[in-house]
Order: sequence, then structure tokens, then C-alpha cells
Amino acid sequence: MRFIFFIDHVSTWVGKVFAWAILILTFVVSFEVFMRYVMRAPTAWAYDTSYILYGTLFMMSGAYALAHNAHVRADVVSRYFSPRAQAGMDLLLYLLFFYPGIIALMWSGWDFFALSFRQNEHSSFTPGGPPIWPFKFVIPACAALLAVQGGAEVSRCVICLRQGKWPRRLGDVEEIAIPLNKQEEIEKIKVAKDDSGETRR
Repeated sequence: MRFIFFIDHVSTWVGKVFAWAILILTFVVSFEVFMRYVMRAPTAWAYDTSYILYGTLFMMSGAYALAHNAHVRADVVSRYFSPRAQAGMDLLLYLLFFYPGIIALMWSGWDFFALSFRQNEHSSFTPGGPPIWPFKFVIPACAALLAVQGGAEVSRCVICLRQGKWPRRLGDVEEIAIPLNKQEEIEKIKVAKDDSGETRR
């Protein structure tokens, strides 16, 4: 579990560092709106900066979201399965779809970046646009982080298959909705309070 938590911490740290991009992006967009509509002097760099910041934020937050189980899941049916059945299904999907996709993204992303670097590619959206190859490096970097975090998720599946319950995650993010597997615990606490003589709500 220490190794899994170490990977979780790395993914969380990377996600929190790149989360600051949203503040810079907000400032850039606000500045561009002010210059365009108030000063009547639109900037030549705001568009490139905006999509680079947004793309970087989106890509580099993937491992963070995976570490905290925050990706959108189509678990309308599987949420009613036992933990072992859920773990088996997740493990199969990681091996059949997640890792082939991530490896393809890493491989193609690196070629995409290398070609851009060799050609010293610049943005074509604005005259004298910024170099675009550092932004393209985000693609293989994101894939590598997702691959490492995916290893932690596969390990969680294996642990759940062995122990019959999901291992815990980092506790800095909690779901708003009550997970189904916690509902029974909440009911037991209510019954215990009723038995102790407290007023039932």
C-alpha cells in the first residue's frame, strides 16, 4: 500500500501544481476581453496562451483524477456488484483498453513532439506565434503519468480480488453522494444511536 500511496501522492502533487494554470488562464482571458472591448486593442498572444494553458491543465490533471477516482464512470450496473466482481471487471478493462490506449498515446505523442521539436514548430494561429513543441511534450508526459497511476489502480484491483474489499484512497477528496457500500454503515450507526437512548431524527 505504501507504493500505491506514493504514486497517488505524486499524481496529486502534479495535479495541484498544474491546477494553478486555471488562475493564469483566467487572468489571460480577462485581460484579452478588457483589451479587446474596452481599449479596442486586442492582443496577439492571448489566443495561443489560452489554448496552451487549457490543454496543459486538461492533460496534466488526468492522473490526479484517476488517483482520486474522479473520472466519469459508466457504473450504473457494476456499482451493484460485489467488490471482487467490480475489481475483476476493472482489471480486465485496464488490461484490454486502458493500457493499450495509453501506450498508443505515449508512442504517438512522443513522435508528435519529436517532429515538432526538430522542425522548431511555432503556432500558426497568430503572426510570430510561440514555439509549440513544449506544449506537444505534454502529450507523452500525460500518458506516462497515467500509465504510472494506472499501475496503482491495477494493484488496487489485485488487492480487492484477494481481500474482498477495496483498499482505501487518499482522503483529501470525498464524493458528495453517499456510495452504496457506505449506506449500510450509516444505517448501523443510526440504529446504535437509537439503542443508546438518543432521540431519533
